Amino acid sequence: MSRTTEDLQTAEISGASGWGSGGAVVWVTGISGAGKTTVCDALANLVGDQVPELVRIDGDVVREVFGAGLGYKAADREIQIGRVQRLSRVLAEQGKLVLVAALYASDDLLSWNREHLPGYFEVYLEASFDLVRSRDPKGLYRKADAGQMPDVVGIDVPWNAPKQPDLVIDASRPATPREHAISIARRIPRLSRVLTRLSLD
Repeated sequence: MSRTTEDLQTAEISGASGWGSGGAVVWVTGISGAGKTTVCDALANLVGDQVPELVRIDGDVVREVFGAGLGYKAADREIQIGRVQRLSRVLAEQGKLVLVAALYASDDLLSWNREHLPGYFEVYLEASFDLVRSRDPKGLYRKADAGQMPDVVGIDVPWNAPKQPDLVIDASRPATPREHAISIARRIPRLSRVLTRLSLD
């Protein structure tokens, strides 16, 4: 059963070496428009000065870095996420705290994360399609509805919501990105100590 913002206590991850001082990966997922990048930016701004080993990975940025060779069909999206996964693992194995914002998800991909990524912590920004359509910051849903953009996740590419995230954040709640960032940081011992130093615990 998924654990929510209200009922999850500070995570105790057995066998995960990264929560105290080594490498770890915080993987934030949700459909387009849920606020993944915005929340990750808020978390980086909140703790970045205190956690110099924090590294941001955004799926859109990784796609840009690797060039325009991939499309947006499900098979291409799996290749793209594979790049993000491998990059995250390399960085975490070097002691980095890796903060990932990634759209595409499937049971197999998220299971791979748990098995292979050090100190893995999964955050699901849960948002209804009505909510993200009303936001639509990139105009994706408007263009998809008009037949101008194919291969949009949730419309003609299946959206697979995480089944066992470590933290679920209800994106419809009247909370700021900073407040969502604090909710995430409270669940990660290394970051919760930062909140204590900042008098935000």
